[in-house]
Amino acid sequence: MELLEGKKIAKDILRGLEKEARGRNLKLVIVLVGEDPASLIFVKEKERACKKIGIGFELFKFSSDIKQDELEKKIREIARKEDTSGLVVQLPLPKSLNAQNILDIIPAGKDVDVLSQGFFEEFKAGNSLILPPVVAAIDCLLREYEIDIKDKKIVLVGLGRVVGLPLSVWLSQKGIKFEVVEKLTENPELVLQKAQVIISGVGKPELIKGEAIREGAIVIDAATVLSKGQLVGDIDLESVSKKAEFLAPVPGGVGPLTVAYLLDNLVKINKRT
Repeated sequence: MELLEGKKIAKDILRGLEKEARGRNLKLVIVLVGEDPASLIFVKEKERACKKIGIGFELFKFSSDIKQDELEKKIREIARKEDTSGLVVQLPLPKSLNAQNILDIIPAGKDVDVLSQGFFEEFKAGNSLILPPVVAAIDCLLREYEIDIKDKKIVLVGLGRVVGLPLSVWLSQKGIKFEVVEKLTENPELVLQKAQVIISGVGKPELIKGEAIREGAIVIDAATVLSKGQLVGDIDLESVSKKAEFLAPVPGGVGPLTVAYLLDNLVKINKRT
């Protein structure tokens, strides 16, 4: 079994971005609502990466009981700031808020996560200069480890807005067939056992165990959740590693590359300035 180690690749990407960002006065702005423990860790990782390569960073924190209209007003104000080069609304948001309406406030020219509906439609149409960071991260891993998935049986576990949905669009654009396993999928175990490639982004610890996959599968864990004080993904690493041929683990797999490509997107969409 070979680990797909995104951490080492991410360091190389960040070194390249440091040169491109030099003297550009770029700044990543993050809006965080509430005190979700995993979100706090993700924000720190983004801040650390920014500081490492000389990109400015600013965090706006709001209480989890903030009202929809008040948060929307605050985000509009932040987005209008001239020094806001890229704007991220850290997910998940409290269930009391309409997340998509809030994400749609982010201007396309500052939407480095490609989460606003308008910019996402540009991506779907093939007109976007940038890819959603998780898509770029997985594409990078596959290229770096020379893994060809085109003619393999692929299963996406979950069709969420951050992982599964953008990946489904990306695969479709490449003409690559895939199946999706969701809550309502009948006999998901049978679908997974036939899969040659599994990409999971649900956010449920130990969702996929070794007994659920076939021998020699390629398994990419694109989920991140805090469990017992540690960042984990959907994959039970101990059991899955005994059967998989390639495994992108959490932490150290997709996550570091996602942060690197978020900053790559920031640099790309600001090159015109």
